[in-house]
Amino acid sequence: MTAPVAHAQNDDVARRFGTLAGATQVSLSPDGEKLAFLAPSKGQGNDLYIVDIGEGAVPRRILRSSGDPEILFWCKWATTARLVCEIGGRENVGGDIMGFTSLLGVDASGGNVKTLSARRGANAIGYDFRGGEVIDWQPSAEGDLLITRSYVPEAGSTVIRKDGEGLGVDLVKATDGSAKTVEKPRRDAIEYVSDGKGQVRIMGLNSPTTYRGYADPLVRHMFRRKNSRDWEQLSSYDTLSRKGFYPYAVDITTDRAIGFANVDGRRAIVALSLDGTGKTEALFRHSEVDVDELVRVGRDQRVVGATYVTERRHMEITDPKVAAMAKSLSGALGGKDVYFIDASADEAHWLVWVGSDIDPGRYYRYTPSSKQLRPLLDERPLLADQALSPVKPIRYPASDGTMIPGYLTLPLGKVDAKGLPAIVMPHGGLAARDEWGFDWLAQYFAWRGFAVVQPNYRGAAGYGDQWYMDNGFQSWRTAIGDVNDAGRWLLTEGADPAKLSIVGWHYGGYAALQSGATEPGLFRSIVAIAPITDLAQFKSRAMKFASGAVLRDFVGSGPHIREGSPAQNAANIKAPVLMFHGTFDQRANIEQARIMRRALADAGKSVELIEYPGLATSLNDSEARTAMLARITQFLPH
Repeated sequence: MTAPVAHAQNDDVARRFGTLAGATQVSLSPDGEKLAFLAPSKGQGNDLYIVDIGEGAVPRRILRSSGDPEILFWCKWATTARLVCEIGGRENVGGDIMGFTSLLGVDASGGNVKTLSARRGANAIGYDFRGGEVIDWQPSAEGDLLITRSYVPEAGSTVIRKDGEGLGVDLVKATDGSAKTVEKPRRDAIEYVSDGKGQVRIMGLNSPTTYRGYADPLVRHMFRRKNSRDWEQLSSYDTLSRKGFYPYAVDITTDRAIGFANVDGRRAIVALSLDGTGKTEALFRHSEVDVDELVRVGRDQRVVGATYVTERRHMEITDPKVAAMAKSLSGALGGKDVYFIDASADEAHWLVWVGSDIDPGRYYRYTPSSKQLRPLLDERPLLADQALSPVKPIRYPASDGTMIPGYLTLPLGKVDAKGLPAIVMPHGGLAARDEWGFDWLAQYFAWRGFAVVQPNYRGAAGYGDQWYMDNGFQSWRTAIGDVNDAGRWLLTEGADPAKLSIVGWHYGGYAALQSGATEPGLFRSIVAIAPITDLAQFKSRAMKFASGAVLRDFVGSGPHIREGSPAQNAANIKAPVLMFHGTFDQRANIEQARIMRRALADAGKSVELIEYPGLATSLNDSEARTAMLARITQFLPH
């Protein structure tokens, strides 16, 4: 009887960690008295719930998405009685996985659902899957919103034919969906930025050759001066070299665009005047790391600060009121991370998120006048009472002597890795980095008894241009070398060399496989989730789309295409390989994993690929993630 009981316990642990967050995209109503939030349902589906903020209040489900193919991405209050939601999903169109989005309005009671995105006629010439975005949440009884809308020309007689093409801006009433054109659609437009008070001040342009995506890495931004309708050149930004200025917001009080630019080799927050002088000022910068996020609050989404990550995330606030709240809340909550999510229209109430490495997070309503902090929702209710492992910042030496930052998570009660099975877990995404905080995958492995290291390897973002180099594909030798050195560091810390594994997702999956090809004796098992495995195929497939040239140049050309492709070096891999991949993955097509499986099988290696029909890169399905955790646990030596 002991084996079935143990199996049941293990399944329950996998379920608790693998289940998706129970509350996401939480929004506070304009009067501060209600919450809206999304919660997962069966499969990829999710639901929109409304709940009064009061004792004993029960959430009411007012909208449901099936997940086949659409899901709810977010929902936000337009008025106290009306919400706006973005839905989207992926479909197989002629053998290619295409994403789509759409905006809709819904009453807080759940009725009167109306589409807010531009409608496509039956005679539309071509495709445009962009549903638009809300760029200005103007407070009004009818929920007036500025929404970008994409238009496709339609065939027909000269009288009724519609010629509008590209991206424009409409003033849309959330109550009934009626719209008035604010900015006529332009084929080369890719985005617009408002001042938070109803005026469009910035427009982003790209190559006019297509409206389906980036045809050119260069994005140009235009601006309008106050009380003018004329567009003037503001800035340009190269998405490959990451050079130039990219605006994200308008500060109406100083009449400046706020965005990101490279300052002394690192990403910084910069202000650029909108008076034609071109005057710039670096608002937030750091000498060691990139500044990576704006802090925006209120319905006008004004910028009040920025965040950056050293060993932990730090928030610098310029608004005295917001700064005082952040300091007071963090102190009262034992130094936990505090983030401002939303606020009532009069900012008498604030929605905040609080969490840490051992706390998956909880939402609160904070009322400054009474200093009341009311707990609302646990982000992961199944882990609310689960003891979790502290996350420790570390630095270890790379083979060239460079000290590589990362994070170590040990099983509860352990002070070091001596005698433990261990995992190196490189992060996915080269435009990202790992940081201190709760990580459901690392915490699961620590609970199962593994020491887990998450290296912030070179070739990825977070530490400036010199660290990023030519990105983790073109500079793969350095990136993968840093990952391998994390494994060697674990061994010097006493981890069991017979039980050292590597687990990675997307680029992390690529790194896991390429590590196995370059250091065959280091890792005893390899787990790759949604990996990229063949750089040549990755590039050639991308060329089917308008953005293909950008990805082609990002990956580059030369010997590294073969030498840096795990599928081309599968014969070198000694460790057994376990892969997971969704068939609707747009970022790394399922064929990437299938190519790797064939290459390993042809070389006589141990390989297993588990495919998840209809799922994308994130495998955003509680049952799929739970099953994946259980299978990985069986697979890893421990």
